[in-house]
Amino acid sequence: MQRIQNETQVSLIISTYNNIEALKVVLRSVRNQTRLPDEVIIADDGSYNEVKQFIRQETDTFPVPLLHVWQPDEGFRVAHIRNKAIAQSRFDYIISIDGDIVLHREFIADHTFFAEKGCFLQGGRVILLRSISQKIIANPETTIHFFTPSIYNRHNILRSLGLAKLFTQTHQQSTRRIRGCNASFWKEDLIKVNGYNEEFVGWGFEDKELAVRLYHAEVKLKRIRFAAICFHLHHKVQVNQRRLDENTRLLKIAQENHLVVCKEGISKYLR
Repeated sequence: MQRIQNETQVSLIISTYNNIEALKVVLRSVRNQTRLPDEVIIADDGSYNEVKQFIRQETDTFPVPLLHVWQPDEGFRVAHIRNKAIAQSRFDYIISIDGDIVLHREFIADHTFFAEKGCFLQGGRVILLRSISQKIIANPETTIHFFTPSIYNRHNILRSLGLAKLFTQTHQQSTRRIRGCNASFWKEDLIKVNGYNEEFVGWGFEDKELAVRLYHAEVKLKRIRFAAICFHLHHKVQVNQRRLDENTRLLKIAQENHLVVCKEGISKYLR
């Protein structure tokens, strides 16, 4: 496969909903990247006006173009808002994170370093517990290192490009540890499978189902270890069991029927 150089232009998409304090910390971590994205798109699933005003203020001083893509709050519809943001992106490579994901300063550089035609990338995350998350929100300059207390999976904090080259693996069918909060794709691959499946509403599995359809389109997974590090701020997860059951059913349909293209996807937003 063809390794792509760091000149690849990148659209960073940040999914958010009414969490302005976390978003402030996340955008600060974007500003501090050694390799900035070429644009940042806030994919907003219906936040209040306070968030809109904050993003407008950030736009004036942000080091790269900052775009706010918003939809009305009609429940958890992350598949919809990610599709809308991807459709408005201007560049060939898409990096996707959530609005409570704080980036290691080499995060964008690592994703572009490992970007490869015919692949999408999945990175890990360092899970921050409540106390350290509150400390970071109160003081965004707080540094996180291996011995920082209140970290759940401490091993994920280690960054080494040498180890990353050794341990990064390519998979053809795995849905294990697929998470949309730290992933990257070629835009053309997302369009080929019609993006996220908007039949997914509520928390759960829209990212895994996308991965399944990418596999069926012969796009492989590269799972990045020891690089592309991010820190997941603590939050509560509210799961609607009825929707989770339906989302599980949709995932199984994609797996069992070898689906490549979903019916309700990004095509409706493309011009």
